[in-house]
Amino acid sequence: MAEIVNLRRKRKEQARTAQADKAAANRAKFGRPLAERKLESALNALAAKNLNGHRLTSAPEDKDG
Repeated sequence: MAEIVNLRRKRKEQARTAQADKAAANRAKFGRPLAERKLESALNALAAKNLNGHRLTSAPEDKDG
């Protein structure tokens, strides 16, 4: 026979799990020192600059008509 499930408890359990996942993401995003965030930002900017520098052609322009 199937197990009886209390829907209210299940819904609360899912909400707690979702909140815990969101909290973990926020800890990873905001829980870092300023120097580490600046370093990551600088590395991302450098990577974008290098990627743009290696393009063979420029981006297509918007043509009206």
